[in-house]
Amino acid sequence: MKLACVREIAALAKAETSDEVAAAYAGEELHFGPDYLIPKPFDARLILRIAPAVAQAAADSGVAERPIADMAAYRQSLERYVYQTGMFMRPVFTAAKANPARVIYAEGEDERVLRAVQVALDEGIVKPTLIGRPEVIATRIERAGLRLKLGEDVAVIDPNNDARFRQYWEAYHQVMGRQGVTPEMAKAAVRRSATTIGALAIKLGDADAMICGMVGRFDNHLEHVSDLIGLKPGARNFATMNALMLDEHTLFITDTFVNDQPDAEQLAEIAAMAAEEVKRFGLPPKLAFVSHSMFGSSKRPSAVKMRRARELFTQHAPDVECDGEMHGDAALSESVRNTFLPDSTLKGAANLLVLPSLDAANILFNVLKITAGQGVTVGPILLGSAAPVHILTPSATVRRIVNMTALAVADVLAAKG
Repeated sequence: MKLACVREIAALAKAETSDEVAAAYAGEELHFGPDYLIPKPFDARLILRIAPAVAQAAADSGVAERPIADMAAYRQSLERYVYQTGMFMRPVFTAAKANPARVIYAEGEDERVLRAVQVALDEGIVKPTLIGRPEVIATRIERAGLRLKLGEDVAVIDPNNDARFRQYWEAYHQVMGRQGVTPEMAKAAVRRSATTIGALAIKLGDADAMICGMVGRFDNHLEHVSDLIGLKPGARNFATMNALMLDEHTLFITDTFVNDQPDAEQLAEIAAMAAEEVKRFGLPPKLAFVSHSMFGSSKRPSAVKMRRARELFTQHAPDVECDGEMHGDAALSESVRNTFLPDSTLKGAANLLVLPSLDAANILFNVLKITAGQGVTVGPILLGSAAPVHILTPSATVRRIVNMTALAVADVLAAKG
């Protein structure tokens, strides 16, 4: 058992550093050698490596009176002590592992992306393609101590020199030619925008899904996705949803990034798309249409809009639990709700909050993220796209990129039926 422990400590010291350790010891070159013989105490992977190894050694030696029957399940159970999103994301990772998909990363030179791709490969959920200059990517892989091998583990699209350049700019011009884009402008657009390249890769069948948004404005990325990938059949709008892990609740909030002032019809459609996405996490969606009004207490336009949105949604999805319009506290407390409407069609706490405007949704999400969620979030999850694409934000962590990769792969599998 002691040998098993020592071997795992040694193996971890020789492995690439985690993003948590890299952040805690910024500027230090942490590579195995005379100055780095054991992992740093901040390395959360210690519990994931040492505990199973010792438990297995105890079972093998006969010391364990009750050996662990399912070691893989035991390893998964330990993730809740390391990653706060671990248990929440498990159904998504399970689906992704069943059929790894080709995911293209627009910011392929970003070290966060490289670390996330390493984790995703180790998890067995992805066939990655990086957009970026190969020499820059190789240098950053080496500097981070990662095991990625360009051309073997990871495909690369070089914006400055790729054999598919002509095919890509011609495809771009075919789509945008009647929007004032000349062939020369098409060439420049493809060289200039990695998100454009990623969207074209999906359009031309070179990738199944895309992760982007770590650099630049959300709206700019969405414009490229809208132009080149478009909406899925039956969808009239894009929208976004974010998930928050709180102490007592897991909440999904929509629409946090796209529609400024959606009307009732748009809100009903957004709610339907969001409810389908919530099911990917193994949760039954329970919706609350949130308002300043409480079951008809106000006749202001925004209250009427939320009331109408709920009516339209129930017509579209009568089997999904929902109610509204209601206050935020009533959405999470059945006792508060029953004070006003004992026969509410929503039981227990809602897990999906549909907000009346982008401002309301985005403000609520960001306030809860800091005050109650310790910054533990998943998203933004893009809804309505014809192909799985998720536009993250510049603050995205390595773990969030890994989680969104798994979700993109699960979305690919779901789209295939």
